[in-house]
Amino acid sequence: MHAPAQAPARTAGLAAVAALAIVYVVWGSTYLAIRFALEGGWPPLTMVSGVRFLLAGAAMYAFLRWRGVAAPTRGQWKRLAMLGLLLLLLGNGCVVLAEQTVSSGLAAVAVASVPLWMGLFGMLFGQRPSRMEWLGIAIGFAGVLWLNAGSSLNASPVGLVLLLVAPIGWAFGSVWARGRDLPSPFMAAAGQMLCGGAMLLVAGVLRGESLPQAVTVHGTLALAYLAVFGSVVAFSAYVWLLQHVRPALVSSYAYVNPAIAVALGAWLAGEHFGVNELGAMAVILAGVVTITLARVMRR
Repeated sequence: MHAPAQAPARTAGLAAVAALAIVYVVWGSTYLAIRFALEGGWPPLTMVSGVRFLLAGAAMYAFLRWRGVAAPTRGQWKRLAMLGLLLLLLGNGCVVLAEQTVSSGLAAVAVASVPLWMGLFGMLFGQRPSRMEWLGIAIGFAGVLWLNAGSSLNASPVGLVLLLVAPIGWAFGSVWARGRDLPSPFMAAAGQMLCGGAMLLVAGVLRGESLPQAVTVHGTLALAYLAVFGSVVAFSAYVWLLQHVRPALVSSYAYVNPAIAVALGAWLAGEHFGVNELGAMAVILAGVVTITLARVMRR
């Protein structure tokens, strides 16, 4: 008698598990794919970020329009451009530039601080952290200080600054987007990639980046993986999750991705991590888990 109701619920549950697995594994692996694309000769902002987001966004936009999804309004395009600036130009672009001098695993550990910054920026929009959330923020930032002071980031001052800017941009954009008039989730994702990709392309040209004279097959495959799986598949799964499961569950990617990135970097690229890096990662992730638990308890 209850089977018809249980079947859709079971299907939705399986879909959520599949979407989470995609976000965990694919986004966790993009840090290493970025490194391989850079080593393969592709310029960072124009190709590794800009063109791949433009192509992914254009393909997604064309498909959605073909399916009859409404195009963004002029006001929505302005908000999507703002998100493209914060999430993709500052967030993704700074990570790609940092990985020219910093290991993929270390970049992922630094980006794990996004929920900490989101907790702070939330106050600007009337979201006061609870005592337990403050505890998580304090723990997490202790890890960030440890990472910046005691790890190999010291050998790359530019990489250090870029890996501070990247999570700040992504976190502010994520908080700023809440409650804004935006198009349907997948159209919003496509619009953000179009706007952000165009900005990244312009930024790359202004940096003096040019088309590569020679690229490796390995690097080209990594770039294709980033465009198809990192941009379209994983980003779409993330947007779907935001609409169908609890925010605390969605944010769990923040402490799963770094572990996957570190493991893949050590396994496939021979990256080495010392006590400082691993200790800082453990402290940052402890802070993120504390914040997540605090939000679950509040609800």
